Amino acid sequence: MSSKNNVSDTTFWDKNRNKIYSKKGGWLIGKGVFSHGYEMMNELVGEVSYMQVMILNATGRMPERRLADWFEAVHICLSWPDPRIWCNHIGALGGTAQASTVAATVAGILANDSRTYGTKPLFDGLSFIQEAMEKSAQGVSVEEIVAYECAKHGGKPYIMGYARPIAKGDERVPAMERTAETLGFSIGEHLNLGYDIEKVLMDKFNEGMNINGYMSAFLSDQGFSPVEVYRICSVLVNSGVTACYIDVCDRPAGSFLPLRCDDVSYQGKSHRVLDEYFSMRQR
Repeated sequence: MSSKNNVSDTTFWDKNRNKIYSKKGGWLIGKGVFSHGYEMMNELVGEVSYMQVMILNATGRMPERRLADWFEAVHICLSWPDPRIWCNHIGALGGTAQASTVAATVAGILANDSRTYGTKPLFDGLSFIQEAMEKSAQGVSVEEIVAYECAKHGGKPYIMGYARPIAKGDERVPAMERTAETLGFSIGEHLNLGYDIEKVLMDKFNEGMNINGYMSAFLSDQGFSPVEVYRICSVLVNSGVTACYIDVCDRPAGSFLPLRCDDVSYQGKSHRVLDEYFSMRQR
């Protein structure tokens, strides 16, 4: 048990009994509303962007405006109004079930919190490139880093932040590269390493960096930890989910992706005749 939770007496609980503490901020009646030391109505409203406040609340640090603008751009890249994407699919199902906008959107966001698509792979992507940077600093070659990671998957190029199912390449990477250049960002050591890893993977497997890899390396160069990026991007897909909900909600209920019974391929036990079932029960 961690020391944080290992309390041997009731002192801690008595101190917190029936009280709410916050180190982040709150409303002090007659004085103002505060967030991480900023008086919100006078220092934040109309002075900074909403994305800056999102990052402030997720990390405790106020980012410069251009970094918040970069984050806004990558949110656009990672929230498409395509109902085939599973989080958006859930939003559309919410629409066809006549759920509320909030219920459908939140359900889609929850689906985004998965191991293979969404915010958790971002956590893994930053963890990978930062660990790779530590190995590189210790003298491990890029080829060795790639070989070690591929060996975990039977020699296949399944490295977090690289390759992509269905299609080769990733149109979002050049879009974000242009954005970073326009905003005046230079290429840092993590991104340089990311490009070196991409070169090895291209030579060996014809697989390149995807948006996760680019984003992970870029944000590592900006000093973010994996958990900070995970927190900042907690509602990353909400715009696309809402769009897919709106697309469906005004249609007749149940009209999104309807199926007939014979569309279902049943592969379980064969059907039992009810007469036989009841006669067995009567014996």
